[in-house]
This record gives sequence, structure tokens and C-alpha cells, in this order.
Amino acid sequence: MKWKELTVATTEEGVELVLARLDMLGIQQVSIIQGHDEVDALLHAAEKYWDYAEEAVLNAQPAVQAYFPDLPENGDTERLIRESLAELSAMRDELGIDLGTLEISVRTVDEEDWANNWKAYFKPINVGERLLVCPSWEEVPEGNTRAVLKIDPGMAFGTGTHHTTRMCLEMLEKSIKQGDRVADLGCGSGILSIAACLLGASEVDGIDIDPVASRVAVENAELNGVDKDTFFVMNGDILSDPDFRRSVTNGEYDIVLANIVANVIIEFAYLLPSMMKKGGLLIASGIIDDRLEEVTAELEDCGLKVLEVSCGEDWRAVLAVKPEDF
Repeated sequence: MKWKELTVATTEEGVELVLARLDMLGIQQVSIIQGHDEVDALLHAAEKYWDYAEEAVLNAQPAVQAYFPDLPENGDTERLIRESLAELSAMRDELGIDLGTLEISVRTVDEEDWANNWKAYFKPINVGERLLVCPSWEEVPEGNTRAVLKIDPGMAFGTGTHHTTRMCLEMLEKSIKQGDRVADLGCGSGILSIAACLLGASEVDGIDIDPVASRVAVENAELNGVDKDTFFVMNGDILSDPDFRRSVTNGEYDIVLANIVANVIIEFAYLLPSMMKKGGLLIASGIIDDRLEEVTAELEDCGLKVLEVSCGEDWRAVLAVKPEDF
């Protein structure tokens, strides 16, 4: 199948807002291009596709890539994305955030190409004190003594290299206890869910609205030898499907993971306490610095108590608890 690959040049601060705009249009096959070398290679390789091929664009700033099938029924998708990003650009002064150029490149790629062109930048990395995140196509470094989390993000993405995921993994490692029950909202590639299993969880429910993410998460769990009785993947929309919402808001989880974006965390906030045991923990990430106070205020308004905030460049992760007397 042919796919449209649409790349948006932005900034650390702008990534979340671009992702939110794409999500509003139902586009969830996305990738964040983050590191300097990775960004530089991406932009120069795609230079001929940019609307304005000038140094202001090719300056190794972060970018967001979105993918959608190149099919007749998606004929208006590119136009809708451009219109939505133009609206976002017009809000610069109101938002007070550096959004970058928001310049767009579009090209048609084969599924195999877009699913694999980023692999050269994904290498084994140590996370926290106990984990090694290793792509499935790489060898485990000689002498490694850490728990190995093999991952093949496929179309779901989520490699542990981005600050948001890394902070979640570090908080999870510090917080989890043997036998804990964990929910992973927006499980994506399954990296957080699988890490929870490797760190001692007795049961993990990965929850995602995207069936592609669910398939990839299951495949990654199998890659890591995770028992099928330990890791379950649930597909559905918590906000719009009452039956699905009831199935996950049962107050039984010791830890709830939410590595998504600030808007969605705020939207979910009123549901989170109903998913958690008394004394249970929330680990939420994907929060740009400028939205931190808004997110923490919403969580506390819903009855949770913020215990800790981690920082990774412009990104923040929050550890919160459901009080025993809630």
C-alpha cells in the first residue's frame, strides 16, 4: 500500500499542539523526530518536498510526521491538515508559544519505507537503573546485566528514546511493587506495559483506541516472552463508549500510566481516580512545560495529590497518588 507522509517542522514546545491538531482529525499514525542528527538527516533528505527550502526550515528543529493511506477517500486529508495548522499558526500570539515554522512537506511512500526509515537512529539505551530498551533488530550489548525490553514499534511508534517515555519508565521503575496491577492508557507500542511486566506486575491492561497499536503491543509482548495471562490489550474509546468506560474504571489498579498529551490527560482526569485503588499511583507524561500547571491543577481538582514532577528538556512527567481517604 502507498502512504502519504506529511512532515511538520515545529519546536519542542510546538510538538504537543501539532499532535493534538492531528488527533482532532483522527490521524494517529505519527512519529516525533527529536534528536539533532535525526532531524538534520530527515530534513535534508526531504528538502525537495518542502514548501520553502530555506535555512529557516532546515535548522534541525523537531518535526512531527503523520501517515495516512494514499486512498481516494483520504483525498481531503492533506487540505484539512493544512487548514488546521494554519489555524494553529494564527494563534501564535494568543498561545505565547514558539511553534516554529510549521512548514509542511508531503510525499508518497511505500509502507515498508515509512515503517523502516527511522530504524537507523534507534539503538539500545539504558533507562533508569534496571532497564535496557533494545530494538528487535539490534544485538544486546555484551556484558549487559539489565532487564532487556525488546521493542519493535512498527506503525504504533514508541521507542523509549523520547523524554516523555523515558521519564515514565524511570518513574515506573521507582514506583512499581511485585504483584501490582497496572493500566496503560494509550499503550501504543506497548513499551510501558511490557516494562511493567518485566518489573514485576502481576497483570497489565494496555488500553488504546487504535487497533494498529493494539496489534503491535501484543507482538512486542510476545517478543519479550510476556505471559498472555499477564498482559491484556483492550481496544476502545473511554470517553465516548460508556460500556468500555465501565470495563476499565473499576478502581482496581495500583498504577495507571498515561503517556499521551496534556489535552487528553485533562480530558481523562475525572475518570482516573475511579481506575485507581486507594493509595494507587498515576504516572502521566507527554506534558509540555507550559501546560504543567493546567494539568496538575486538573488532577488535584479531581482528588489526586501530585507527589513529584520530572523534567526532560521542555517535557514534564507527573507522579500523583489517590489519597487513602479519597
